[in-house]
Amino acid sequence: MIRPLLAALLVSSLPAGPLALGPAHAQGAVVTTKTMSPETALDLARAALEACRQRGFQVAVAVVDRSGLTQVVLRDRFAGPHTPQTAIGKAWTAVSFRTDTTELVGATQPGTPQAGVRALPGAVVLGGGLMVEGGGALLGAVGVSGAPGGEADDACARAGIEAVRDRLDF
Repeated sequence: MIRPLLAALLVSSLPAGPLALGPAHAQGAVVTTKTMSPETALDLARAALEACRQRGFQVAVAVVDRSGLTQVVLRDRFAGPHTPQTAIGKAWTAVSFRTDTTELVGATQPGTPQAGVRALPGAVVLGGGLMVEGGGALLGAVGVSGAPGGEADDACARAGIEAVRDRLDF
């Protein structure tokens, strides 16, 4: 009888510690995110397409939201039939991995720990996919396909982002 009473007294005298504090990182029931308007996504895509045209390239441009869902796809009249899907894949890959695709090219080389990324369905690990960020948040990504090489695709994508930069930094 004394032992159970002593045990109960001992347990009741211990500080409640973490139990009394509740969850250390309580999440709210509602999460607010930032996203590009359809108009901004379209203007970004148009500017990227125009930047490639000025360099003599016929390309496709895709803009996805932060979840990887397609917002805009534009294809110039002589861009290859594969370019719209490739542009979508580049944008999706950039937003999915929160990394520009040119960086992923090196990071996913055969023999590296991340090499398996190249085999994931939908992943397009080629230059031309850039994250779109603004106001401290990831807003989505843009993908360009059809210019001769990933660096040229990157340059057109970057020009598209710069064309709407003032609307992204809110």
